[in-house]
Amino acid sequence: MWSCPPAARRTAAYELPDAEFEKHAEVVHNFRDIGASIASGSYPVDAMVVMPCSVRTLSAIASGAAENLLVRAADVTLKERRRLVLCVRETPLHLGHLRAMVTATEIGAIIAPPMPAFYIAPESVGDLVNHTVARTLSLIGVEVPGADPWLGTAPSRADGG
Repeated sequence: MWSCPPAARRTAAYELPDAEFEKHAEVVHNFRDIGASIASGSYPVDAMVVMPCSVRTLSAIASGAAENLLVRAADVTLKERRRLVLCVRETPLHLGHLRAMVTATEIGAIIAPPMPAFYIAPESVGDLVNHTVARTLSLIGVEVPGADPWLGTAPSRADGG
């Protein structure tokens, strides 16, 4: 499903000019359509990911201010005790941002900033993006073929191995 406020569309158009997200969605909702199916707890979904999640959206979710469909769907996800993953992309953070993250966590959200994982030895930005997406999907129980979990390193002699 896809619901995107104008600011998010603008950012996506700038950062990913060739991306055509809507063509990959089964259903597209207007972000103002508060009567859409996903605005109801009776609509059968298992989880929700907001990626990327602006601090404005994070703050609205944390406060329960369901001003649009995106925030309402997140609010419903939380009230139904379903998994909600917020991939907050902002840096640096001030105390208000951190408090919103704490509040969102306290009410059941998972905060998962899209941070690059260099231990995967990426060869491209695409490798970093794919790893971030796979890791995020794993948080809602979706396994991505080829996205193997970290198995740790071999013990060294200094570790007693």
